[in-house]
Amino acid sequence: MNTIIKIILIGIGATATMDIYAFILKQFGINGLDYRFLGRWIGHIFKGKFFHNKIFDAPIIKNEQIIGQFAHYFIGIAFAFLLVILFGKKWVESPSLFPALVIGILTMVAPFFLMQPAFGFGIAGANLPDPNKARLMSLIIHSIYGIGLFLSALLINKIKLL
Repeated sequence: MNTIIKIILIGIGATATMDIYAFILKQFGINGLDYRFLGRWIGHIFKGKFFHNKIFDAPIIKNEQIIGQFAHYFIGIAFAFLLVILFGKKWVESPSLFPALVIGILTMVAPFFLMQPAFGFGIAGANLPDPNKARLMSLIIHSIYGIGLFLSALLINKIKLL
């Protein structure tokens, strides 16, 4: 299988792992990020508005849920490529957990310093009602993404489709 295709599949698998974890949490009444707000933010970027007081109060964007979900997977794939850029192509053929967890935790930089301030949540969620809870949840979900990178790479290497 082509390395680029493997990396794309690893990114999709890792992102799906996050979504499965979020689905499980939802069964216990714990809500995660609603990707329609990611879609709303992206939609408003194209209208010239990057920062919001509260993304929840911003006007709805047509198809924001689809845009947000697509962006969520695109970002997950992009971070899978980052893993390979930082740790080498060899990781794809012989994955190990540590590099995947490092990338998972590093991916918290984007929401803490880009998305959350732009959503009106402040740096690292400082403006949220319980910022420490939000930070812990972010650490957990991004660690799950890292574990998903590792597990997806293991699975893809076991399946010899192409």
